[in-house]
Amino acid sequence: MAFAGILSDSDITAALAACQAADSFNHKAFFAKVGLAGKSAEHIKKAFGVIDQDKSGYIEEDELKLFLQNFSASARALTDKETKVFLQAGDTDGDGKIGVEEFSVLVQS
Repeated sequence: MAFAGILSDSDITAALAACQAADSFNHKAFFAKVGLAGKSAEHIKKAFGVIDQDKSGYIEEDELKLFLQNFSASARALTDKETKVFLQAGDTDGDGKIGVEEFSVLVQS
């Protein structure tokens, strides 16, 4: 698993279960439940690396849409509405993507 050594399987399962329904995803609640909010900067950067599928140094909208699938292949895709809200919350410089520093702030907010 990509998050081995960073997050526990039980926390991931619980966090995914809490947002199974469409339009129920809340990034703050998810980061807290999955245990990422309390992790070190190093662990948050490792998590960013897993989510940044194309290794561009940014998490773009298409990667955000499939965000939950980084935690479990069987997880649902985010709705367009959830994706837009998530991107707006993290994209503080308005470039349409989330960099590692923006991601760190988003996780810890």
